[in-house]
Amino acid sequence: MKKLFKLVLNTIPRPILIRLSYVARPIIAFSLRGTNFTDPIDGKSFKSMLPYGYETQRNNVLSPSTLSLERHRLLWLYLNNETDFFTSAAKKKVLHFAPEQAFYKLFRNQKNLDYTTTDLFSPLADVKADICNLPFEDNQYDVILCNHVLEHIPDDTKAMQELYRVLKPGGMAILQIPQDLSRAATFADDSITDQKERAKIFGQYDHVRIYGRDYFDKLRSIGFKVIEEDYTNKIAPELVEKYCLAKGEIIPVCFK
Repeated sequence: MKKLFKLVLNTIPRPILIRLSYVARPIIAFSLRGTNFTDPIDGKSFKSMLPYGYETQRNNVLSPSTLSLERHRLLWLYLNNETDFFTSAAKKKVLHFAPEQAFYKLFRNQKNLDYTTTDLFSPLADVKADICNLPFEDNQYDVILCNHVLEHIPDDTKAMQELYRVLKPGGMAILQIPQDLSRAATFADDSITDQKERAKIFGQYDHVRIYGRDYFDKLRSIGFKVIEEDYTNKIAPELVEKYCLAKGEIIPVCFK
């Protein structure tokens, strides 16, 4: 199973995977029904979750029902428990980069959200756009979600500046990235262009850096006020295990 998932992830383009998943997801979810683990996004439980990873496969991380990963379930819990994202009486204008299937329909159906998706390639994107040159006016959005995108972008400084530009004053941006908290400094090497080498060094063939602990200060240098939210420490340990979360993962919650 793990070898099959690794092969699929590394050989089939992501837009095609998204389309294929609509067929495979209900079949896989039915076959894995159980009680060991629960996806908090939809409340469904399974005897096991699926493996996931482009280079190193992680066990019990991909939900068979929503296709959420650890970061998606953690973000959902944070938005649901700690913010008014789902309950605000005033409509929030939301910009969502590279929209994940785990969230797409859920957010689209929220009556209190004016919801726009954007990406260069995703079939779920309302607006095809380059994150370094966004076609949006200044100070437009109450909430920006940009999760596991910046590690793909060669000029992440420009991308961060664009995110800051289109966020409203007082608005919130959640900018999750894969992060190695054992590293003080972010590592990047533009000379590494071979996809296999990138996968070995950066963890995925289309990543261009490994973010370290300095990521938060880089966001602050752009102008964001950053809360380093270690949210798994606020969740009961048995639920961290039940929901298959990554203990110690930090949510970068940014404000303008």
